[in-house]
Amino acid sequence: MEKKYPFYIRSTVTLFGIMLFVYLLFVVKSIMIPLAFALMISILLNPLVNKLEQKKIPKILSIIIALLLTILAVAGVMFFISSQMVKFSDNMPMLEKKFSELFGSLQLWLQQNYSFAIAKQNQMLAEAGNSLKPLVAQTLGTVLGTFSIVFLLPVYIFLILFYKKLILNFLYEVFSERNSKQVGDVLDQTKSAIQSYMIGLLLEAIIVAILNSVALLILGVEYAILLGVIGAILNVLPYIGGIVAIALPIIIATITKDGFSTQILILVAYMVIQFIDNNILVPRIVSSKVKINALVSLVIILLGGAVWGLSGMFLSIPFIAVLKIVFDRVDELKPWGKLLGDEIPMYHKGQLWSRRKRGKKSLSEKITSSTPPS
Repeated sequence: MEKKYPFYIRSTVTLFGIMLFVYLLFVVKSIMIPLAFALMISILLNPLVNKLEQKKIPKILSIIIALLLTILAVAGVMFFISSQMVKFSDNMPMLEKKFSELFGSLQLWLQQNYSFAIAKQNQMLAEAGNSLKPLVAQTLGTVLGTFSIVFLLPVYIFLILFYKKLILNFLYEVFSERNSKQVGDVLDQTKSAIQSYMIGLLLEAIIVAILNSVALLILGVEYAILLGVIGAILNVLPYIGGIVAIALPIIIATITKDGFSTQILILVAYMVIQFIDNNILVPRIVSSKVKINALVSLVIILLGGAVWGLSGMFLSIPFIAVLKIVFDRVDELKPWGKLLGDEIPMYHKGQLWSRRKRGKKSLSEKITSSTPPS
């Protein structure tokens, strides 16, 4: 007879296992981050590799062709951004001078209106700079980690695509034969969800980049195309990226233009673009088959950022989508799948149980029962 442990023991063991798993992810992030990106890109490139193989092209050559096309596309985007950055760097001395003038005026205004001495302001800035040094070091570490990802990605992608059948056979054989249909459903839905998410994200980024650039060009903002493209890339990071994407052109407009009318127009234009993105582009273009509610999305993005930095914030949504697909296929985990989803029930089960109560109600009970159920 199978021994059943009390709930508090099972919950403690589960919580400890989750904490240990998250800690291991943090420790081995330099290995797992490029592997996670490679897995996503491999799933995205798999249809192209299959089509090339169907045209009698050898498997290794098909994978190499798909990789080269991907590298050329990424190199083209990087070349465009770097060419725009060169123009930006040419005007850096002028921008620094204008920024110094504006900052000096702000310090003088604070001293005159709030008796906030300039020396005290400089002291506070120096203290803030010292506290930001660990953040700068962490950012440099992230950049160096990005370079390692760039070099490891092609190797990982090639090996995953080459050993694809071996990996799939392993997944099928790990589970018993009676679960093979469930495993197949999970793998098919995972592949479909990641492919639709990545392709939709790419199309969304292109459209948002065009809208951002056009809006900034109309408003006469310097480096409009560069800021528009950077804003579209940052928009890939849900919630947080959009805020940074709006802040950058506002800062540039403040440095390069007089007055504040342009900044207000930038804010209005970006709010309109965000509305179009959230209500038209995302539902019709990204339209992931796996719906995750906003609360879980925000929490998992912040957790991903805490564990894996910017890479974790980007990978968190596909990761939680895969988890939901698995939870929905396992009977014991279906409540967790419902918790992750965005379908809100009309009532909760506690309301059904509370209706069994009979007897005369007090005045306070009548008042509380007349309010909408929670």
